Amino acid sequence: MADIAINNTNSAASQAVQGSKSSTLSQADFLSLLTQQMRNQDPTQPMDSSQMVSQLAQIAQVSATQSLQTSFDSLSTALQGNQLLQASDLVGRDVTVPSNAVKLEGTAGIDGAINVTTGGQTAAVQIVDSAGNVVRTISLGTPDAGLADFHWDGKDEHGQALPEGAYGIKAQVGTTAVQTYVTGKVASVGMAGEQGAYLQVNGFGGVLLAQVARID
Repeated sequence: MADIAINNTNSAASQAVQGSKSSTLSQADFLSLLTQQMRNQDPTQPMDSSQMVSQLAQIAQVSATQSLQTSFDSLSTALQGNQLLQASDLVGRDVTVPSNAVKLEGTAGIDGAINVTTGGQTAAVQIVDSAGNVVRTISLGTPDAGLADFHWDGKDEHGQALPEGAYGIKAQVGTTAVQTYVTGKVASVGMAGEQGAYLQVNGFGGVLLAQVARID
């Protein structure tokens, strides 16, 4: 008798799962399973009340989890929209972003900065061509800790204008290599999925909003 009840319960459970449109069990699926189990239980061996309480607790937990996930999804969508709206205010403004390369265009030169972790030490920026040759060294003296600005006029050590194109940049404070940054004007903004808003910076390309070190 007990075997028959178990088989009927399993059959009813299978039907309930197969009839669900969702690939995962929902609150309605749990209720259907519990109802079928109670209908098909062996009268001589009724369902343990403690098991019923446990299953009801599982139903409540699934419902709470689904509700929490829905709330998180809504919050994520709202935050992304808000981030994009905030980023739109940066269009036309100058931002400083981390980079080890610059793109020389025209005669305006390049503005950038280096991250000085320890002040009071000699700092310098080197401009490197595509062959790896240092074409210009810019001394920054002994700046304080923080972002120390530099400007490259697009010329070599002899004051000759260099051709347009991509150049590498590297910096050193004392004997330690440090992070370099370039400054450019924001042309547009967009969304990069889960990574959030990004900025399209003239002369640089795309960069995540979270990577911006400074806004001028």
